Amino acid sequence: MTAPQNRRVLITGSAGEIGCVLRAGLYGGGRTLRLFDIKPQAARPDEEVLAADIGDTAALAQAMHGIDCVVHLAGVPREGAWDAILPNNIIGTYNVFEAARNAGVKRVIFASSNHVIGYYRATEAVGISEPERPDSRYGVSKAYGEALGRLYADKYGLEVACLRIGSFRARPQDARQLATWISHRDMVELVRCCIDAAPFHFLVLYGVSNNARNRWQNPDAATVGYRPLDNAEQYAAELETIKPSAGDPAADFHGGAFCALEFTGDARRID
Repeated sequence: MTAPQNRRVLITGSAGEIGCVLRAGLYGGGRTLRLFDIKPQAARPDEEVLAADIGDTAALAQAMHGIDCVVHLAGVPREGAWDAILPNNIIGTYNVFEAARNAGVKRVIFASSNHVIGYYRATEAVGISEPERPDSRYGVSKAYGEALGRLYADKYGLEVACLRIGSFRARPQDARQLATWISHRDMVELVRCCIDAAPFHFLVLYGVSNNARNRWQNPDAATVGYRPLDNAEQYAAELETIKPSAGDPAADFHGGAFCALEFTGDARRID
């Protein structure tokens, strides 16, 4: 990897909710940002823009040229129909990793999700060694992305960091997010740490702020020097009562409302 101040960083999905925040927060400091999204964007100095889809492998190959680090955000950002999840979150993620490998990119930062472990009980602390337990088709697609990242790290030598992003909001919006919130400032810092970190092999990190109620164990944060600053507890008084009723799967499991979507199972059998 080149020195941090000279790195060329590709952000896929740069016009999305997280992408816009990262674009603003990572801008400057000598980095060149290459912005890749189906939505047209205007470039500033030290920015380059490509308007294309991650299904366009030729456009991805062009986008990877000369890049040091890819931040892969593009895809369906929440639960959806399989017809949307498959091309964007499954095939598209494969296209990004493969294009990065073919171009000799050294590092990929993959936007995974806490919904990879959504069906663990909310009363349990969860780290990075437990088996995936996705709560949705979206969660399955992120588990796939993590597995793909592990393959590309082990087989091809890419440095891969998978970020299990929590509730990315300007401020938390309900009681669950008092534990799962990641602020805009902390999200930028997490990605910056992963871009600038010393060489690593494969990491899984939770994208979560310094919340007093956090239930996710995050040992790899120390590897990249991530030290979140914000704490959702300042919003507790107004949000503690905004929560699902007892017995609702949204209340019982880490994944919250995603666990309740289409739920017809027996929660008592989910140990």
